[in-house]
Amino acid sequence: MSSACCSVSKRSLSWILQQKEKGNFLVIVIGGATEALEANPGKFILNLKKRKGFVKLALQNGAHLLPVYSFGENDLFLQMRSEKRQWMLTLQLKLTKILGFSPPIFHGRGIFNYTFGIIPFRKPINTVVGKPIELPQIENPSQEDIDEYHQKYLTSLHDLFEEYKGQYGIDEMQHLVFQ
Repeated sequence: MSSACCSVSKRSLSWILQQKEKGNFLVIVIGGATEALEANPGKFILNLKKRKGFVKLALQNGAHLLPVYSFGENDLFLQMRSEKRQWMLTLQLKLTKILGFSPPIFHGRGIFNYTFGIIPFRKPINTVVGKPIELPQIENPSQEDIDEYHQKYLTSLHDLFEEYKGQYGIDEMQHLVFQ
């Protein structure tokens, strides 16, 4: 809490958004723990299709949504591939529900070697920021309202990825995947 972090509960987030002074903003890692299990070099998978609570909260408070994507995050570590070991993925997902965070089996580089350790590989992370999506304040948004602005957010994030992927070494045939 001393580092300006707070719970991602609806109550905490609403309190921040309802403060009178300007300049308050929230950064939420929407994909969460399960998305971390998909983080592998060369993959661009975001767990966002069913995550709509952030849109509802933004609508209730009249907050803007800001699409942001960081190129290079998936290149910092290598994960043991769980799709080849279904039992491992099942265990990781069960532990994620119990612990509240995902327990990926990963490695990076070492302090004195570059082949194995727990320090991230030396790879750049480039963060790009899109245009804000202005939302009206709707005290009780309908599901249609939520779906409409959620789709606008996904479209904006997709367009942001497509615009900058070539600049950061991503092949033209690679695309952002929403799950």
